[in-house]
Amino acid sequence: MLRALRPGWIVLSAALIFGAAEGAFARCEGVVPGQRPQNTAREDVGQTMDEIVERGFIEIAVYEDYRPYSWEEAGTPKGVDVEVGKIIAESLGVEARFRFVGAGESLDADLLNYVWKGAVVGGHVSNVMLRVPYDSDYACRVEQVVFTGQYAGEAVAIAYDVVSYPDGGPKPAYFRYDTVGVENDSIADFYLTGLIGAAAAANIHHYPSTEAAMAGLAAHEVMAVMGPQAVLEASQGDGIAVHRPPMPNFALSQWTVGAAVHQSHRDLGYAVDDAIAGAIDDGRIPAIYASYGLSYLPPER
Repeated sequence: MLRALRPGWIVLSAALIFGAAEGAFARCEGVVPGQRPQNTAREDVGQTMDEIVERGFIEIAVYEDYRPYSWEEAGTPKGVDVEVGKIIAESLGVEARFRFVGAGESLDADLLNYVWKGAVVGGHVSNVMLRVPYDSDYACRVEQVVFTGQYAGEAVAIAYDVVSYPDGGPKPAYFRYDTVGVENDSIADFYLTGLIGAAAAANIHHYPSTEAAMAGLAAHEVMAVMGPQAVLEASQGDGIAVHRPPMPNFALSQWTVGAAVHQSHRDLGYAVDDAIAGAIDDGRIPAIYASYGLSYLPPER
């Protein structure tokens, strides 16, 4: 299982990571959708948009302890995704309430637990989940969920010690000889391991999180760190720069994130998408990223 670092991501083969070419197909052609839930209990479906407005709040699932996107500080929700959630709530005229959730082993598990069914023990679905990676083929397969409201792009980048690289940032091939930190079992880890080969694998230092890898970079344990650009920028200190060099044969070096809602509530999905589109157009979402010192990458919509 590969992850787009902390949150659960799609099961990906090495061929997809390294960009194996396939013939072009119409969207959803040849994709077998998952079975839609039948006769589900009321708590497994969530509230309609009218019910959300009537009760006065919307519950939004965000990943826990995931700076700079979503975390709690002295009981107060913080982060980019929290601010995006507030935009959605404001557009509906209700209060935003945030549910901080743990990442499962896959995106399938996260969507089942938080969007369309609920965990087996004490679980319930939230009205909206944010920071959901969007992939067209995956959306065709998972019919239990409406994928909507794409609000930002994300990209793999490299943070590096400017003293170690006075002539500019390193490229992935440099790590055949130089040390680099990655989050364990992330797509950056998988990519570099495949790229540089077993002979140089000792140069890849594994950390429990990208934040921990950035702490290792600051302590000069490694010369660079590869991971999501925003996470690198959020931990960027003095003497550290971040750049996005060419990444040969890395088909998943960029992706789009958005929202997910239960397939029974398409009207809520449309409302979420309208709110997001408006906030991108008028600059509110780019301004959120800027307020956290992050680069904003427009999504593919």
